[in-house]
Amino acid sequence: QVQLVQSGGGLVQPGGSLRLSCATVGARIRVGTTAWYRQSPGKQRELVATISRGATTEYIDSVKGRFTMSTSDAENTVYLQMNSLKPEDTAVYYCNWYFGEYNFWGQGTQVTVSS
Repeated sequence: QVQLVQSGGGLVQPGGSLRLSCATVGARIRVGTTAWYRQSPGKQRELVATISRGATTEYIDSVKGRFTMSTSDAENTVYLQMNSLKPEDTAVYYCNWYFGEYNFWGQGTQVTVSS
């Protein structure tokens, strides 16, 4: 059984930074693809960024140049560094790991960008 344990998040002022972590237990994170999604109240869950095999990253246009995904093999963890945060980035962020038929989700973490 694979578990994804999220940490990070919180309240930050516009223009600030936060880092989210997604630690994987039970599988080598680099084997699969890790994605970050977010969901705001009243909106559908939105794909934000992905990293495949710990190397190839993709981002939605609204976060390009501000968000960066990276992988730590030693910690078996994927990070989402979020800079220049905007109020519209406010949401619950979820990490998702998938490989073949396997698909697992983290518990979610709140990110609030407000002055």
